[in-house]
Amino acid sequence: MFGKRPDGHQIKDLSRMRAFMPFVSPRRNDANVLFTTEIEVDDALGFIERFNEGRDPERHMTLFHLYLRALTRVFHERPSVNRFVAGGRLWQRNHVAVTFAAKQSLEDGSPLKTVKRFVPEDESLAEMVDSITGRIKKRRSGEVTQSDKEINLAMLLPVTLTRIVVWLLDRANHFHLLPKKMIDEDPLFTSIFVANLGSVGLDAGYHHLWEYGTCSHFAVVGKVHTRPHDGKQIIHVKYNYDERVEDGLYAAKALGMIKEWIEKPESLL
Repeated sequence: MFGKRPDGHQIKDLSRMRAFMPFVSPRRNDANVLFTTEIEVDDALGFIERFNEGRDPERHMTLFHLYLRALTRVFHERPSVNRFVAGGRLWQRNHVAVTFAAKQSLEDGSPLKTVKRFVPEDESLAEMVDSITGRIKKRRSGEVTQSDKEINLAMLLPVTLTRIVVWLLDRANHFHLLPKKMIDEDPLFTSIFVANLGSVGLDAGYHHLWEYGTCSHFAVVGKVHTRPHDGKQIIHVKYNYDERVEDGLYAAKALGMIKEWIEKPESLL
């Protein structure tokens, strides 16, 4: 009962050092590694303009969509980054899922809406853009997810009882007892969480990793700005990475692939 999960399978052929890491670093933030990448986006911006020609304006691709395309593709092609630690063991996730946040509006105090979606390997770029723009529109129009309902219910409880419920859920995750439906709906049970600060005119900054859930990575995408010495358009992306899932060299190569694909965006078709 304790050796199976609906969202992944336990990895057996680990080195002893890799298998031992969850015990010397039992929390994600004990094993938190920070990366920064700088991506040239002149070609990507031109590619996006050509891609959007003749498309419904509500279905236009943005630079963020292109980034998500490269990001989720690398999780399919470099599957060792698509792992997580639960119950002191390392698990291979059996799907690629990305969670990102979208403001309901750009006004101060506007609520933040999370979108979690599963990304199949054979999905086309146009299908991905259409799906994401459709989901964001639904969330901004007031769509209530199962996760929203659970949070709303929890916040009606006394503070002490809410803490107990969250602790029990965390223990259930530790012992691999959470049902598939709850895992599928929860935005923190995901391959990676992404924040697009560039959409509100801010540069990238580092985020923390949540101890709850199974999210091993966090990415923050900054605004487009001009590099002073050569006039090229660039973005910075900053990552938090749980190094217990795989070594830093493997992760760095994955980030290099994302950078290469965005700088040569035709490869993402």
